[in-house]
Amino acid sequence: MAACAKGLDKCIILLRSCRNVQFQSERFLSTSMWRQADSEPPKFVPPSKPVIIDKTQTLASLRKFLSPEFIPPQERTSPLKFSIERKDMIRRRKVLNIPEFYVGSILAVTMADPNASGKINRFVGICIQRSGKGLGATFVLRNIINNQGVEICYELYSPRIQKIEVLKLEKRLDENLMYLRDALPEYSTVDPEMKPVPFSPTGEVPFNKMKVRMRPKPWSKRWERPKFNIQGIRFDLCMTPKQMEFVQKFAQPWLEYDMLKEYDTSKLEEKILTEVQQEISK
Repeated sequence: MAACAKGLDKCIILLRSCRNVQFQSERFLSTSMWRQADSEPPKFVPPSKPVIIDKTQTLASLRKFLSPEFIPPQERTSPLKFSIERKDMIRRRKVLNIPEFYVGSILAVTMADPNASGKINRFVGICIQRSGKGLGATFVLRNIINNQGVEICYELYSPRIQKIEVLKLEKRLDENLMYLRDALPEYSTVDPEMKPVPFSPTGEVPFNKMKVRMRPKPWSKRWERPKFNIQGIRFDLCMTPKQMEFVQKFAQPWLEYDMLKEYDTSKLEEKILTEVQQEISK
């Protein structure tokens, strides 16, 4: 029995020694292969940083949009007056956030008013006109309050304006909506407690192709005349075919070939846009 036990112990010792030799050989082969394949160990690659989105901040437009008051008029492409005013406009925009908006957008403007109870006045309305250049830029908001049309003309860079909110960003068929004065009230009525409608800061601006119905004549202007080139009025509902044919007598087709009316501002806009972006980012 003792001899058998000694034989088993020797077998166990031999097996263990064989396993150790095999493990050491495999380890040597793996290290030699790694040294032959890659002379240097792999570099450490740090994980990507997490993207933190602050949902409390308002959406800023990522489109290349230049406010129209920055573009000087045709007769003066680069005068000293507009370059000096541009610096003041950029300085004002660093204090007041002037968002991207167009004629047809619904805005809410908060303005300091010494005659108001809370010393501030907030007006909600649809933008029907943008005019002026430089520091003299203005925009008009219109709304129907107590069955009465109310319009307020704001100076865009006035120090009394405290906040400009875009409740609904959109474009219309026309660049001037002053004809809403003669349209039905439903097209100018906006809820004063309206909440902002979300929009994409990178996609295209929503385009509203709505055409309004007018009140019976007389109107404040002859909007049917070709010189206004109005696209957003249903003239077929308020005028007869004979009247529409008579209006065409006032057309001025020769203006289409007026070369002096062409004013290419693409290069000027790119130059001013880069200047504005650089100054605001400082």
